[in-house]
Amino acid sequence: QQFEALKKKLDQEGLFNLDEKFQIPESPKHIGIITSLSTAALQDIISTVERRAPSTQISVSDASVQGDNAHVSIIAAMERILEFNKKTESSPIDLVVFARGGGSIEDLWAFNEEKVARSIFSSIIPIITGVGHETDFTIADFVSDLRAPTPSSAAELVVPELKILEDKINFLVISLKQNISFIISDSQK
Repeated sequence: QQFEALKKKLDQEGLFNLDEKFQIPESPKHIGIITSLSTAALQDIISTVERRAPSTQISVSDASVQGDNAHVSIIAAMERILEFNKKTESSPIDLVVFARGGGSIEDLWAFNEEKVARSIFSSIIPIITGVGHETDFTIADFVSDLRAPTPSSAAELVVPELKILEDKINFLVISLKQNISFIISDSQK
């Protein structure tokens, strides 16, 4: 009941409005991950990103993702990322992933806290949530810019496979060569 009441309240306030959501960068250069350093979810995300896009930089903002004060820790982790971006010009974080593996609704409750939802909504950096299992939904999922069904799938959504990027580059090179040939041929007429 508490979940549904908060969901309704935030929806009426426009926090779930699709027009308010950021577009996810196609190839983020620097990903911030908010999760506990001791989670398997973190290792899954790191290994997926390293396999698919090894040049992508990863920074982890450690947070407790379970327990009575986890929501405070999650918000503090987000504030550290925003502060990092204010202080750096060379490689700002351009995408944030909120991650936590599966568990009971009580285990995931930190992601149902109103203050976490408002922190996500006010973020100036796009946010993907990968919290729980495929059937789990949290308030954070509705507010975020994109919901992934699991932490691993969040990583897959975040970075394209290296092969896909190589194919795009090859296509652009071929297209560029054809256009140059056309311009040269056309100018010789």
